[in-house]
Amino acid sequence: MNPIDLAIFIFYLIAMLGVGFYFMRKNKNVDDYYVGGRGMNSLHIGLSVVATDVGGGFSIGLGGLGFAIGLAGSWMLFTGLVGAWLSAVLLIPRVFKLLAKHKLFTFPEIFLHLFNKKVALIAGIISAIGYIGFTSAQILAGAKLATATFPTLDLQQAILIMGITAVVYTVFGGLKAVIYTDTVQWLLLMGGLVFIGIPLGYQAVGGWEGITSTLDPSFLDIWNIEWQQLLNWAVTIIPIWFIGMTLYQRIYASKNEKTAKKAWFIAGLFEWPIMAFMGVLLGLFARVAVQQGLFETIGYSEVADMDSEMGLPVMLRTVLPVGLMGLMMSAYFSAIMSTADSCLMAASGNVVTDILSNILKIPEQKLLKYSQVATFAIGAFALLLATLMTNVLELMLLSYSFMVSGLFIPLIAGLFFRKKSPLAAIWAMISGGTVTLLLEILKKEELVAIPFDVDPNIFGISVSLLIYLIVSNRK
Repeated sequence: MNPIDLAIFIFYLIAMLGVGFYFMRKNKNVDDYYVGGRGMNSLHIGLSVVATDVGGGFSIGLGGLGFAIGLAGSWMLFTGLVGAWLSAVLLIPRVFKLLAKHKLFTFPEIFLHLFNKKVALIAGIISAIGYIGFTSAQILAGAKLATATFPTLDLQQAILIMGITAVVYTVFGGLKAVIYTDTVQWLLLMGGLVFIGIPLGYQAVGGWEGITSTLDPSFLDIWNIEWQQLLNWAVTIIPIWFIGMTLYQRIYASKNEKTAKKAWFIAGLFEWPIMAFMGVLLGLFARVAVQQGLFETIGYSEVADMDSEMGLPVMLRTVLPVGLMGLMMSAYFSAIMSTADSCLMAASGNVVTDILSNILKIPEQKLLKYSQVATFAIGAFALLLATLMTNVLELMLLSYSFMVSGLFIPLIAGLFFRKKSPLAAIWAMISGGTVTLLLEILKKEELVAIPFDVDPNIFGISVSLLIYLIVSNRK
């Protein structure tokens, strides 16, 4: 990488650390640290929501989908739009009714008021496990991008650099640092894609003529997708808008219900079509570049030689000129950071507020210090986990599935069912998450064939619902 590009990138990392230290001095209590003082506006919240939900992991993952299947990969984020708008209409009003009565910091605290303390504790454990995995996925996404950008850097070194930077500024800055940096980072990514990445990538592969003469027509067919894949994305992604801890923190940080709902509508539009097509287009350009032989000099002569998620960063490294390369890499790293920091904050909130505070009696004046220590410890563990995984999208969707299968049905039951049974909620959480994880493992080891190749999450949610109904109706 040219020294100018490297200098731009290093400046970006230092700036992010500076934001963390700045807000460290602003945070007076745990209210500031976890929910940003509860007075933020819809634009900051909306951009932070989409930055967190799409972020770098889905950006790299979308590039991988564009590389693998073309424009049809954009449907993955259509489910994000549906989830955002459904939760704005159905969930946010009910959450604010609870906020009018209780001072909430985390998502599992919802279960405390809908069911009881034990249900909230189990929900906190499930949410923490899921978000630790999701944080690891973001660190891995950044590391993959770094290794494609800096050929002399191996994956393990890149994981350390990305992980340490994200952990340090999150530990010190809390949610305000996360939301304000998310706004800047997301605008940086959008600007980089619109004005740099897509135009130069399009030009490099020879424009429309180069694309159509190189690719199989199926890659340009937006409907070239099987119903099972659409169903799998819908069942995995839509429910996360109802049980995502990072999203609840932003609901709590909003000035009022109207602000939160407006932020969610903004986030949905940014997800699809804007970010969805930008991500898959760049991945598609990367596939064209490989088939045209543009990457032969760096060891990728055929599509089979390349990890689909590496196509996008390799293409950017190849086609971008000095200066713009540093800006574009900073844009992608910023997107990754914006999700990693939010997920780390979510896991920390779960551990401190939902788990430790239920086991230990932590003095209120020491909560902020406990929160920072917990954030650091969880970040270190997530970093270690990232060294053991290879596929970003696989790790993200597995983390999503575990949380969705365990938490979605109990939440819906608590908010909308007439009969609320704590025992049924506990068994639904345990059975749903366990079924999904077992099926995921058995499927990966090719020990079981799942009918119609649908996502194990469908069976986990179904079992969770069945168990809830059976237990809650027992006399």
